[in-house]
Amino acid sequence: MKDVNAKEAYEIMQKDPNVIYLDVRSVPEFEQGHPEKAKNIPIMDFVPGMGMAPNQDFTNIVEANIPKDATILVGCKSGGRSARAIEIMSQMGYQNLTNVRTGFVGAMDMMGRVVEPGWSMLNLPQCTTCEAASSYEYLKANKLR
Repeated sequence: MKDVNAKEAYEIMQKDPNVIYLDVRSVPEFEQGHPEKAKNIPIMDFVPGMGMAPNQDFTNIVEANIPKDATILVGCKSGGRSARAIEIMSQMGYQNLTNVRTGFVGAMDMMGRVVEPGWSMLNLPQCTTCEAASSYEYLKANKLR
């Protein structure tokens, strides 16, 4: 699996505006702040009383919204969920996938300490309210069309 840190992901996006940054964090995490131009399709959903559970719609929503031939950077909080999303997407036929190993917050050690800063710690362009077309609700509705 190819991987890059957040700064490298930003540089890739600057060189090619067609690159898609897929943020696979939960909707509340995404709404608190995300890389500029990121699309949100959570790989996990919060289920009241149960905690986090796999998003059963993940593959369908990805297929409905992201072309298989696209160049895709996949990020989460610190690289774990994005690595899992890449495994799933690879099985779906996506080939040009790169894990943002530092994610939005940063790569962490076993004690939860940041060992390599992520997107937010590097002060890279981010937003809390971006295009509606980036939101999970919009992308989920697009699947139904």
